Amino acid sequence: MNVDVSSADPLAVETDLLCWMVTEESTGVSGLGEDHALAPAVRQSLGDLRGRFAKTTAVANPGGSPPRMLIAGLGPGSKITADTIRHVAGAISKRAQELGVARFAVVCPDVSGVDPGDAAGQITEGCSLALYDFDAYRSKKAEAEPDLTVVCGADVAGAVARAVARAVAVSDGVRFARDVANMPPNECPPAGLADVAKGMADEKRIKCTVLSAAQLSEGGFGGIMAVGKGSDNPPRLIVMEYGGGEGPPVALVGKAVTFDTGGISLKPGEKMDEMKFDKCGGCTVLGIMRAAAEVGLPLNIVGVIPSVENMPGGGSYRPGDIVRLYGGKTAEILNTDAEGRLILADALSYVEERFSPRCIIDFATLTGACIVALGCNVAGMVSDSDDMAASVLLSADRTAERVWRLPLDEDYMDMIKSKVADIKNLGTGRAAGTIAAAAFLKSAIKDTPWLHLDIAGTAWMQPASKKRPYNPPGATGFGVRLILDYLGRIAPGR
Repeated sequence: MNVDVSSADPLAVETDLLCWMVTEESTGVSGLGEDHALAPAVRQSLGDLRGRFAKTTAVANPGGSPPRMLIAGLGPGSKITADTIRHVAGAISKRAQELGVARFAVVCPDVSGVDPGDAAGQITEGCSLALYDFDAYRSKKAEAEPDLTVVCGADVAGAVARAVARAVAVSDGVRFARDVANMPPNECPPAGLADVAKGMADEKRIKCTVLSAAQLSEGGFGGIMAVGKGSDNPPRLIVMEYGGGEGPPVALVGKAVTFDTGGISLKPGEKMDEMKFDKCGGCTVLGIMRAAAEVGLPLNIVGVIPSVENMPGGGSYRPGDIVRLYGGKTAEILNTDAEGRLILADALSYVEERFSPRCIIDFATLTGACIVALGCNVAGMVSDSDDMAASVLLSADRTAERVWRLPLDEDYMDMIKSKVADIKNLGTGRAAGTIAAAAFLKSAIKDTPWLHLDIAGTAWMQPASKKRPYNPPGATGFGVRLILDYLGRIAPGR
């Protein structure tokens, strides 16, 4: 989808479909006076629509220009949130695609308290993400995506153009994360994921280094090697470096289990196909890195993705094993399906030692317990930094990628103590499963500010997920918009 910006009179914009957004209180539409020939038709459409949220109605314009017009409802003006415009824009774009138009235009809504730049960014994101369709393996491809024109006033055209350009880059990052996450496991083993990362990095001029299984074994990555040794597809560690600024980098670490059977502790067969999504944490890192380079964020960023396939086999690690992690600690294995924390612990220790980052953020489809606690629309957050947690919560409010902070103190750290090793890869029974997993990750870090996002519920659309036009079936790319907003606010001069 190509996106441009116009500050012309809405009725003068060259488009196949002109769209307005209105609230329940709206009595007209932007750029159309009461004396205009179309005013009666618009009043009729507004009366039919009544501003109902995400509902649309056509405006009759027989033989006129533009040939088709649409009005979409935003609901009550007092209840507009950071997600309202994005949601409604997604509904508009799907309607535009159904109509088969080549280009549609959306007028930035004139609503009290809504910044035009923010509105334009949300329009762009909503339309681009709603039109996403993973068709790489289908003979019949998705319908062509219509192009978008964002229409605004001349006085805000510069700010709107900047917001749209950024939103295009962010949306492309989300779509890239979705593309990789949706890849089937036979097409995306650890080596295949590394190839995807290298291709993206070369395109965006990001340095990319991939450590092979032999290098990981020699380097002491005991967690990654233990999990990966049951598969014929050997593990990889993907390291990407984006140099956009000065000083210590922000480190992003993403779990990428390209397929997770659970290993010897085999998962039930039902919905095991969804375990291709166990690489979504790593895919989020890929999407963030891609968009950060496209936007030109003035920050240094390191992205580290430990990638394995967790399979049962003669070489698989076992419950009862003790493995030595990269940071030197020993870990007792009680369940081979608690593998993500093992590979992440290696990666977290490595990135702290190798890059001395200013802070670390990790992403992982880590625990089913997080879905039990928070459902499928909110990610679990655990952090040892109040400042980081507060800032990410602000970004969650701004992007509508919601998170909820969970506690972590010494009582929880005690839950992962082992009687035969330094730590164990399960907590105490079913109690605080998400926090116990986070405690395992925390034990791998010495003194760098750290924040963990458990995206098990939010990484792909599940039966309990709230349906939104901009989140079609499959991977959501959750976390890309959230952390890009956070990085944009901590970047120098921002």
